[in-house]
Amino acid sequence: MSNHVLITGASRGIGAAAARLFAQEGWSVAVHYNASRAAAEQLAVELSGLGVKAVPIQADVADPEQAERLVRETEGALGPLDAVICNAGVALPQQLLTDTTADQWRRLMSVDLDGMFHTIRAAVPGLVRQKRGAIVTVSSMWGITGGSCETPYSAAKAGVIGLTRALAKELGPSGIRVNCVAPGVIDTAMNGHLTPKDLAALGEETPLCRIGQPVEVAQAIYFLASERASFITGQVLRVDGGMVI
Repeated sequence: MSNHVLITGASRGIGAAAARLFAQEGWSVAVHYNASRAAAEQLAVELSGLGVKAVPIQADVADPEQAERLVRETEGALGPLDAVICNAGVALPQQLLTDTTADQWRRLMSVDLDGMFHTIRAAVPGLVRQKRGAIVTVSSMWGITGGSCETPYSAAKAGVIGLTRALAKELGPSGIRVNCVAPGVIDTAMNGHLTPKDLAALGEETPLCRIGQPVEVAQAIYFLASERASFITGQVLRVDGGMVI
């Protein structure tokens, strides 16, 4: 009998890499997406070809009712969840805080932080009933250090870390582990605004002398969700090539 995982923001980047890795390990996967329907459906077909059940499910996790529906549809399609990976997120252009509008701030927070709250809140009752399971959140190195001209994103990702640590204490007695990964500069569409020269410079600043790949973050996510991390909770695992030491 396979394990079941819900991965938010799974249509591309780190989320898609995680979905592939979980499927390769025999997990059935709910491929969550908001707007990228074609990519999510294509990925679900690809994962099904590995012999596991994979279903694409649409929701805007910033909306609590849609996040609730996402979890209920996932449980209905796959069965009780064994892991929830909260990866969905958006970013703003690099800009000064004074150039950031209230609407920009609210939209980023509503997805990157509120969306995790809504999704986890909907999933927790099922996990508690089973007295087991794992939640993995995705933050950022900017959630640890803060980034100039990345104030809203840094604030949201710092909030993710606080949410993770508090939930680890709250849910530990129910046998549920809660951990976080904090990626550095990763080769994803979110960093598509950077020029090759910018990416090369960031690679040179990284002790491992390169930027990361989505699958490298996915491997950390899978480890924390798996029984290999059975005595690990409340931790923030930096996957940043040594950028933050």
